[in-house]
Amino acid sequence: MGQHLPRSIVKAVAVAGATAMIATGCAKAGTGGGDANTLTLWTHNGGNKAELAIVKQIVKDYNGSQDQYTVDVKAFPQESYNSAVTAAATSKKLPCILDTDAPNVASWARSGFLAPLDLPQEVVDKNLDSTKGIYQEKLYSIGYYDAALAVFAHKDALEKAGVRIPTVEEPWTAAEFESALDKIKKSGDYDHAFDLGTGDSGTEWWTYGYSPFLQSFGGDLIDRDGYKTADGVLNGDAAKKWAAWFRGMVTKGYAPAKSSVDAFADFQNGKSAMVWTGIWNAGPLGEVKDGVALPPPDFGNGPKIGGGSWQWAVSSSCAKKDAAMDYLAFSLDPKYLAEFADKQSVVPATEEAAAIAGNGWEEGGSKRFFLDESAAFAELRPITPGYPYLTSTFAKAAQDIIAGGDADKILDKAVTDIDADLKANDNYGN
Repeated sequence: MGQHLPRSIVKAVAVAGATAMIATGCAKAGTGGGDANTLTLWTHNGGNKAELAIVKQIVKDYNGSQDQYTVDVKAFPQESYNSAVTAAATSKKLPCILDTDAPNVASWARSGFLAPLDLPQEVVDKNLDSTKGIYQEKLYSIGYYDAALAVFAHKDALEKAGVRIPTVEEPWTAAEFESALDKIKKSGDYDHAFDLGTGDSGTEWWTYGYSPFLQSFGGDLIDRDGYKTADGVLNGDAAKKWAAWFRGMVTKGYAPAKSSVDAFADFQNGKSAMVWTGIWNAGPLGEVKDGVALPPPDFGNGPKIGGGSWQWAVSSSCAKKDAAMDYLAFSLDPKYLAEFADKQSVVPATEEAAAIAGNGWEEGGSKRFFLDESAAFAELRPITPGYPYLTSTFAKAAQDIIAGGDADKILDKAVTDIDADLKANDNYGN
């Protein structure tokens, strides 16, 4: 597990260029789409016993529910999963059913790995939008859950400073957040008023974690109207305001330029009054006597958090697509979605699942905040096959900005690089 991100998000974009067959302790690639009436299912969670156990239970139930098809699970360590899928696609041996991290869906769909899903619309409609992988107006993947970022805070610090406790319905404005940071800093009670969690150097954390602030200011990684340029959105006035705010968190003494390797532990230990983290720390947050999860501030374009986690798809080479679709529809039963929410620190994909899960997910429950926040503020990362280049370029720019580089030059260079990549790749088919 990454320092900040759940396992489901950490290795989001290691897709392009991988060609080597990966042998693993759980399975080996090349088992293909199944033979006779067997449907092979590949999953990334070979190292996550709790999640894998639920997947196996679904498969067991499905296999027992009918006698025409058998689903066979092959689990891979997350670190080698994307490479295994890419290699299998190259050798035309993709499994029938596979999971995919949300940012990879567009790339895999354009590359011809995936088939559009044909699922009952009433089932699809129940899912959070952020759990659906839609590319060029076609549904290619659907998830059992999502993750959610939040400001985890010591409520005592806010109350002592006379700061209003924000809600999903009434989040902080930018001015309110700035005032809160200033009051907490002046109290002298904490080393840092807010820890952004910058100790994680992983590319995807920097995009997943900090691009929502950029989007709240009104900027973005790419112009989503056509996905053909970043000019004006990653280096426009809104993006420059985001960059000034981001660096200003350090220069004003509110946040460290580089956090420790475990910013949440520092929060638990009282070194910071607030920390930017996610639902994967919701359990430990419950052990902090005054711990509370809060929505991000609204910097003018609405509060934003990252959306999109691991989702399920059917390969284009599957010879039994109808059966694969039938399995996926079966697997989306609310009782299974509730199991993921119960056993993992994840947001259930539907209201029905939340109601069944209980354990804090019901209306007024302790975890309910994360479902409401996801429904209101989740912003998918750009849905384009060119996402791997976007995320690496943005992450580098954000790291350089918070380190004190010239923000205008950094953003302009990022735009130049992204636009050159788009041109070299014919806009990735957009």
